Amino acid sequence: MAATQVIRSEWTKIRSVASTVWTLSLAVVVTIALGMLISALSKSEFDDMSRGDQLSFDPTFISFAGMSLGQLAMIVFGVLVVGNEYSTGMIRTSLAAVPQRGTFLFSKIAVAAGLALVVGMATSFVAFFLGQAMLGQHKASIGDSGVLRAVIGGGLYMTLIAVFSMGVAVMLRSPMLSLGILMPFFFLISTILGNVGATKKFAQYLPDQAGSRIMQVVTPLDDDTPYGPWGGLAIMAAWVVAVLAGGYLLLKKRDA
Repeated sequence: MAATQVIRSEWTKIRSVASTVWTLSLAVVVTIALGMLISALSKSEFDDMSRGDQLSFDPTFISFAGMSLGQLAMIVFGVLVVGNEYSTGMIRTSLAAVPQRGTFLFSKIAVAAGLALVVGMATSFVAFFLGQAMLGQHKASIGDSGVLRAVIGGGLYMTLIAVFSMGVAVMLRSPMLSLGILMPFFFLISTILGNVGATKKFAQYLPDQAGSRIMQVVTPLDDDTPYGPWGGLAIMAAWVVAVLAGGYLLLKKRDA
């Protein structure tokens, strides 16, 4: 089967499954709504902040506060795109129709990543503008230094989270197992490791912590991260490439 036919087939699969559409919608709503709420709260509390916190105040990054929950919906989307075929047994039919496993996998990844990129970019821009509206006089402008990079980076971050989740789901072949590992890792473990002195330097290189640097415009006063915004995104992209490579190798070697 030609690659264009495979891509068309994968697009039909994704848009015909209600759960994937709902998870993307949830990612949009949660990211924007929570970002607006945190931005409004930050505006009301700004005058009570310490001088150091005021100097480190990053209005752009504040508007992306909803990413912490929105990324969980992107994780579910990424896992379901791959995991649904394994849980329903459709993977055997798919691989019988497309015996070139590399073509099958990367067509699926390309379609899902493209959709995640469109949704992620739209979400990032809307979250930024509505968040800044909530911040009032403390807001940033899209034309300010580093702001456009941060907003575009927000969309790239959401996309990479989804693709990373797809790679993990290919390796594990189980939606429940994949979610059981990814959800606590990104929502709890990564945060805990980043706040413990003994593990903080290691945690800086985890995909979510490295990637989120792209959304920061103002560097905190006590920040000692050894890489910049694009360096952080590159680290996250390296994680994504690694899990996709692992998924591809396992898909080639084992039975469906």
